[in-house]
Formats: sequence, C-alpha cells, structure tokens
Amino acid sequence: MVQYQARLDNAFAALSDPTRRGILLRLGREDASITELAQKFGMTLTGMKKHVTVLEDAGLVTTQKVGRVRTARLGPSKLKDESDWIETYRTMLNERLDRLGDFLERTKEK
Repeated sequence: MVQYQARLDNAFAALSDPTRRGILLRLGREDASITELAQKFGMTLTGMKKHVTVLEDAGLVTTQKVGRVRTARLGPSKLKDESDWIETYRTMLNERLDRLGDFLERTKEK
C-alpha cells in the first residue's frame, strides 16, 4: 500500500505542472525525441530533460536512447492506477450527494 501511495503521489505531483501535462498530450499522439519536445515547448534541452525525468520517475513516460537521440513515449500504465483512484472518490462523492438529495427531499416534505 505504501509503494502504491508513493507512486500515486509522484504521478499527481508530475501531473500538477501544465508543461508536463502538455508533454503527455503530445506523446499521446506519437513518440517524440527530447529535442522535438523542447522545440515544441520553446525550452532548452536541459529544461525539457528535467520535465521528462519527472514524468519518467512517476512511471508516466519511458525513454530510450539510440545513438545520440533520446526518444520519449507514454509509459505502460496509461494512468490506470490514477484513474482508478479518482473513480473511487468519484463514486464515494456521488453516493454522498445522493444521500444528501434524499435527505433534502425528506425534510422538504415535512
């Protein structure tokens, strides 16, 4: 459970940055080199590598180096654990809202 929680913490921390979310969106269309990503986002190679490393550490992206080119692609998880975690809380919230609605209807009739 602790490892699972740490992975979720890393993933949500990585997703908190708009540039990293943009990188994931871009990689959802096709794999890209660090150079291509840096050009698209108007940043240095060093800056882009830092963003990609955060995503890689969170398990959201994998990279492979062939020669001098490092290519990034979406990681194998495809945000499944994160989506499952969010769905658990969405279900819980919907149940609470349904109970609140039922309560309000009962008290309204009185």
